[in-house]
This record gives sequence, structure tokens and C-alpha cells, in this order.
Amino acid sequence: MNPALKDMLEAYRPETPADYQNAAREIVQEIALLGLWRGGFFEHAAFYGGTALRIFHGLRRFSEDLDFTLVEPGNVTRLERFLPGVAAELESWGFSFETEPKSAGGESGIESAFLKGSTQLNLLHIGAPADLASRLPQSQKLQIKLEMDTEPPPNATTEVRTQLLPTPYQVRLYDLPSLFAGKLHAVLCRGWKSRVKGRDFYDFVWYVGRGIQPNLGHLEARMRQSGHWNGGTITRNVLVDLLRDRFAAIDFKQAADEVRVFLPDPRELQLWSRDFFDGLAGRLGEG
Repeated sequence: MNPALKDMLEAYRPETPADYQNAAREIVQEIALLGLWRGGFFEHAAFYGGTALRIFHGLRRFSEDLDFTLVEPGNVTRLERFLPGVAAELESWGFSFETEPKSAGGESGIESAFLKGSTQLNLLHIGAPADLASRLPQSQKLQIKLEMDTEPPPNATTEVRTQLLPTPYQVRLYDLPSLFAGKLHAVLCRGWKSRVKGRDFYDFVWYVGRGIQPNLGHLEARMRQSGHWNGGTITRNVLVDLLRDRFAAIDFKQAADEVRVFLPDPRELQLWSRDFFDGLAGRLGEG
């Protein structure tokens, strides 16, 4: 196995098939970012979302998708143009993945694509024991979704960060206050149908615990764009009221059950309740 891949794998200390799948997915995610950087993607776009938070800020949960946004509205850059470079980069590191464009954006303003490869073959490539990999169905696919917002709401701030493995490269991503604004939009506005997305609430706890104050201008722009806000300026106190109204409608047991599978230590969820989250919301109104 390539020494850089070995170094990346050792950070996970995998033991079970699920451990190896999570490790393989995240190694592939980082190599995909490397391929995008080589193609000049981050001259036009920024990385955001849960995977950005995990890779660059140490969020303690696994994440399945790679989320991007154009930096400037009206930019004609499209995600599909960079997919061949991602596939070539993965191949150069010995991985076997196909790229599949899914949506060109259209009315939704969200382009999407998938990376798909054999779970068994790619686990063997990163050093999973053969007897462990053989427990997985040969037809099972390791799948990573890529999405890009082609109609970015204004007022976000970006920064450039450097990764050293598997080889040095740089990624432009939203800074922490702007990332938090995007997460708050998901907490307040995401439609869950019959299942609450507990990952949104887990990330909310992470931000509050680290004293991050959200980029309120970007949050307000996001909420106006999605049709969830037509009032005045969103201040800290307005945000606290919005969050507490939202928390009143949440089944936090269901939310915890949804995110549990993505956590190395599910004991982090023991305190989840409406009172717990109301208290965290109150911290955003302080200062």
C-alpha cells in the first residue's frame, strides 16, 4: 500500500468492516478534494458542510457527502467539468471509482454527482484484511455524493486551508462563522419528512461548544433565499427565539437515533433533550 495512504488509515485504527468503510470513504473524499484542487476547482468554489468541518476542524462524526458552493453568483463553472480529474486522481492512487453526474442544477440550483466503487475492492486496497473484506457482499458499493450550490447566498466569508496528506494541497472553504450559519439554516429550515436529521443537531452542539458565533448576515440571506424569512434583521436574540421554537417541535430521541451510527462514541448523545438544546441556544444570545 502507498505509504501516504497507510499513514491516513492509521489515524482511524479500524477494526470492524464498518470502521474500514468509514476510513475508506474519508480517504477517498480527501483524494477527491485533491483532484478538484489540481483542476482549479477552488478558484471558483468553496467547500462547506459537515465533511468540511470533519476534515479541517476535527468534527467527531463521519460524513457521507462533499458539499460545495460557487463563491460568486453568475459564475458558469459546473461541477461536471471537474469529475474526470477526480476520477483520474483516484485512479492514480490505486482506487477504482466511477463518476456519475446526476443533476445539472436546473430550478433547484444544486448540481449533484456520485463517486461509486466496489466496497470490497477498495477496502482491500487500503489494507483491510481479506477475511474481513470478504464479509461484505461483492455487489456492495462505496458511494460518495458531491453537490454544488450554483446560486450562492451572499455575505459568506471564505478562507484557504492546507492539507498535507496524501500530498500537500489547498482547499478554499467557508470560515467557521459562515459554516455555522449554513448549519443553522439546516436546523431551522430543513424539511425532514418523517425523519429528523440528527446530524444537524450534533453539529449545532459542536459549534456552540467551541464558542463559534454565526455569521448572521449570511444566515439571514440564506433564509430569505429559501423563503423561510421575510422579517427584519436577524439578531442574536431573534435567532435564539427561532431556535427555541424549532426545538419545541423536535423528537430528540429520534434525532439521536439518526446520528448514532456516525459517531465513534454515542455517549455524547446522553444529554439530548429540549431543555439541553434550549440552554445551548441561550448561549448564542450572550455577549
